[in-house]
Amino acid sequence: MNTFSFVFLFAIATSYGVQFWLAARQKAFVLAHRDEVPAAFRDRVPLAAHQKAADYTVEKSRLGDLDQVAGLLLLLALTLGGGISLAFDFWATFDWPVMISSLAAVASLFLVMLLVDIPFSLYQTFVIEEKYGFNKNTVPQFIKDQLISLALSAFIGLPVFALLLWVMDSIGELWWLYAWLIVMGFSLLMSWLFPTVIAPLFNKFTPMQEGSLRDRIQELLARCGFNSNGIFIMDGSRRSGHGNAYFTGLGNNKRIVFFDTLINSLDEEELEAVLAHELGHFKRKHVIKMLAASSVMTLISFAALGWLITKDWFFDGLGVDTHNNAAALLLFTLVSPVFTTFLQPISSYFQRRFEFEADEFAVNHAQGSKMISGLVKLYEENASTLTPDPLYSAFHYSHPPAAIRIAHIETKMQSA
Repeated sequence: MNTFSFVFLFAIATSYGVQFWLAARQKAFVLAHRDEVPAAFRDRVPLAAHQKAADYTVEKSRLGDLDQVAGLLLLLALTLGGGISLAFDFWATFDWPVMISSLAAVASLFLVMLLVDIPFSLYQTFVIEEKYGFNKNTVPQFIKDQLISLALSAFIGLPVFALLLWVMDSIGELWWLYAWLIVMGFSLLMSWLFPTVIAPLFNKFTPMQEGSLRDRIQELLARCGFNSNGIFIMDGSRRSGHGNAYFTGLGNNKRIVFFDTLINSLDEEELEAVLAHELGHFKRKHVIKMLAASSVMTLISFAALGWLITKDWFFDGLGVDTHNNAAALLLFTLVSPVFTTFLQPISSYFQRRFEFEADEFAVNHAQGSKMISGLVKLYEENASTLTPDPLYSAFHYSHPPAAIRIAHIETKMQSA
């Protein structure tokens, strides 16, 4: 234990303390407003649906609290408890090159973290989601998804990690700049490949059939000057009753994807409005802005690691006896979220601003009233609470709360 150990413990106490306090506020606020539908939704959302959303929110939050406790205990066990040192010492006993033993140590630790998280995912899927009528998943499908994710991590993640270690070992003092370029290049490549290579491993994507809905969407795309590589329906109902729509991909590999559950929930004009909102993110350059912000934060992170990796107190203060690049990279990945907790509301603030801008775009290029009716349906059918705690939502929500968002749309409709 050194001074940095106590700094780390203080950061943990502050970060997790704030998270638990916010979660408690959220549960209390949602339950306090459970028995009355907000005035803005009284003629649109039945009381039973509002209460279902409140109960669903609270149950997920309680499970989240347990997940947070498990994550806290695991973090302490791996750092100050000596778990990381134990893993590196164990794999070092084999007569393997340092790179291979380091990768084995990192892989085994990530496997432990995955195994700790699986029970919470199982409970979320097969207890909470099942209870509220959303689960369509099966145990074999769940296991298959986990195995595919694990295989992708092994065949993609480990080589990238190995490349980063090679750069750290070979380039010199400016290794962190080259590591940043590698990570950003890899992120762009994965974003480009995701629609056609990664996503089809988990879901089936069927081109939208000819018809009035496709014609309406094509007309919207033409009005907005947007080109895509196709409009697809995803079999989201294979796993869940939740509905969604999104854009994916970069450059000439962009796709528009609708969950089949969403297609069955909204009418054509509502789907057009939802898509117009998503188009707004691209036309207002939100994707580029978020990518730029992410790249800056990643660069700062690598620069910080480039400095910390030369300090023995960084390793010793976090309970790691093995002072090597692999341990440093793993340590930084695990502990940096503890020190950056209070950046989260800043990120959430800008994401909510982007959502307002995308809603404005939707009002200008589709029917605002249909945007509102579609959102209300989504809130109801996804059991999203209409009454989140204001402080919790300011900290965590990437989308504005329902009442604020719809009021903003109505204001823009009046001024349009």
